[in-house]
Amino acid sequence: MALAVVGLIAVGWSPALVGVLYLAAVTPALVRIDLTVHRLPNVLVLPGYAAAGVSVVLTWVADGGLPAAALIAGAAWFGFLLLLNLAGGMGMGDVKLGGVLGLVLGAISVDAALLGPMLAFLSGGIAAIVLLVVRRRRGTRMPFGPYLLLGFWAAVLLSSSPL
Repeated sequence: MALAVVGLIAVGWSPALVGVLYLAAVTPALVRIDLTVHRLPNVLVLPGYAAAGVSVVLTWVADGGLPAAALIAGAAWFGFLLLLNLAGGMGMGDVKLGGVLGLVLGAISVDAALLGPMLAFLSGGIAAIVLLVVRRRRGTRMPFGPYLLLGFWAAVLLSSSPL
């Protein structure tokens, strides 16, 4: 509920609110599950594409032009994370979640779409360094979904607009 209020305050009554509210509803469960079992279940992630799609279509209708930023951001996030997956450093749940996050942030603004992954990788990198220092060993697996979501929510807040 708190994330929904944060989302409403941050993006206002914009078309992106549909995707933001969906992500507000599933973020706590996705973080809990990824931290516990290192999985982002399709049953929670894939419906996000429908919510993000509604945001993109509503943006298209409201602006009268193709929401290229949202489509490019969704494809870019998905593609970049897929490359990391193929290299062995990212799970497919993260890849699928990244596409949703990119679509929604792109529907908010180009700045949000760029800021989200930067903050996700910054926060995840800091956490990885702390893990290396504390555990003093390499090869420790770390769920990345919580950092993707942290980057998303930070970008939503930092690119907020008044109601």
